[in-house]
Amino acid sequence: MLGGMQEHHKDALIRLRVRLLQEMVPDELIEHLVAKKVLTPYMQEKIQSKGVSFRQNSALLDLLPKRGPNAFSIFCAALRDTDQEHLADQLEQQTRRPKAEETSFPLSVEERGGFHRWRESCEHCIDDGDGPGSVAPTSVDFFLSHQNQAYKMTTRPRGLCLIISNVSFSTPDLDYRHGGELDLKVLKLLFFHLNFAVHERCNVTAEDMMSELDGFSKLPEHSQLDSCIVAILSHGVDGAVYGSDGRLVQLQEVFTKLDNAHCPQLQNKPKMFFIQACRGEETDRGVDQRDGREQSGSPGCEQSDAGREDSRVRLPTQSDMICAYACLKGTVSLRNTKHGSWFIQDLTDVFSKHAKDTHVADMLVKVNARIKRREGHAPGTEYDRCKEMSEYSSTLCRDLYLFPGVPPPPRPCTQS
Repeated sequence: MLGGMQEHHKDALIRLRVRLLQEMVPDELIEHLVAKKVLTPYMQEKIQSKGVSFRQNSALLDLLPKRGPNAFSIFCAALRDTDQEHLADQLEQQTRRPKAEETSFPLSVEERGGFHRWRESCEHCIDDGDGPGSVAPTSVDFFLSHQNQAYKMTTRPRGLCLIISNVSFSTPDLDYRHGGELDLKVLKLLFFHLNFAVHERCNVTAEDMMSELDGFSKLPEHSQLDSCIVAILSHGVDGAVYGSDGRLVQLQEVFTKLDNAHCPQLQNKPKMFFIQACRGEETDRGVDQRDGREQSGSPGCEQSDAGREDSRVRLPTQSDMICAYACLKGTVSLRNTKHGSWFIQDLTDVFSKHAKDTHVADMLVKVNARIKRREGHAPGTEYDRCKEMSEYSSTLCRDLYLFPGVPPPPRPCTQS
C-alpha cells in the first residue's frame, strides 16, 4: 500500500489547483511520473484517455494525493524536469505558508481508477455524525386505517437485512472509500430501529458476495418473516458493483437470488434493495433552470384479464421488489469523507422521520428531492456545481409501509 500524501502537501495542491489545471503541460510530465512509479501504466492510460489537457490535469491531480508520501516531492521534481519550474516553485511556496483554517470537508467521487477530491462548503452532516435517531412509531389509528391496502408488516423482526460494505480493495485501481464506514454504521442503526435483523459483511470478494447472497436467500427464517432488505455499498459501474478483489458482481444476479423462483420463502413479500455505488464515470454537471415549469402527462393503459381462469396461481419471476440507486445510469455518486455518502445521509434521515406514516416509494421520492437540491462546490474546476440524482425502480404491487413499533398480532387463544 502506498499510503497517503502529507496533509500540507495536499493543501498546497488544493490551493494551487486552478493554476495547475490551466498551466500544466501533462504529456512529458506523466511519463516522468510513470518512470518514478508514482503512476502505473493503467493510470497513465486512464489519464490520457481524458483528451484535452485540462481534463488530463484534473485526473492527474485527483490521483496524486493517494500515491504515497513521496508523490509530492517527485511531482515537483518532474515539473522542474519538464521546464515547468514556476509551478514547482509556487507549490513549494504554498507548503511554507501557515496552514489556513479549514471550514469545509473533502468529498470524493466514487469511480474506478481513483476518486476526485475537492472542497464543498455547503456540505453538512444531517445528524451531527451520530447516525439516525430513534424512529418514531406508527400510531395505532394509522396502522388500522392503512394495513388493508399494504403489505403485511407485523412480524418481529420485520425481516432479515444483509448489508455488504466494501471500503478497502486489493487492486490499486479502486481507492479506499473514505466515509463508507459511516454509511454502514448509520444504515445498521436505521434498520435496527425499523425492526430488522441486520447481518453485515465487510470487504467481501465478488465470489464471496455471491456466496453470501446465496446463503442469505436460503435462510429458512424468511418463510416466517414479512420482508427482507439487501444493501450494497461499494464502487460500481452501470449494472454492477465491485467486490473487494476488483471483480464485478452483476446486480441482476443479486436480484435473481431473491426472486420468486430462487427464494420461494419470500414470494409475495416485499424485497428492498439499496445500492450505494457509481453507475458510470460521468459527472452530472447540471443545467440552468428555465423560467416557468412544464408538466406533461401520458394516458394510462389498462388490459383486461376478464375471462382468464387458471387452476394454479402463477407469479412473474421477479415481483414485489423495490431498488433505490444513489445515482442515475452512467454517472458517479458523491461521498463526503467525513459524513458519508449524500444518498445514505438523506436516505437515513428521511426514513427515520417519515417511516411512521409514509410508504417506502414515497419516502424514496423525498430522498430524490433532497438529492436534487444538493450541489458540489469547486470553483475553477470542471466539477464546480456538480450534481447527483438518485432514482428507484419498483415492481411493488401494494403500498409498502414499515409500520415501526407496531407489535405482532396476538396469537389466537385455544381452549383445552
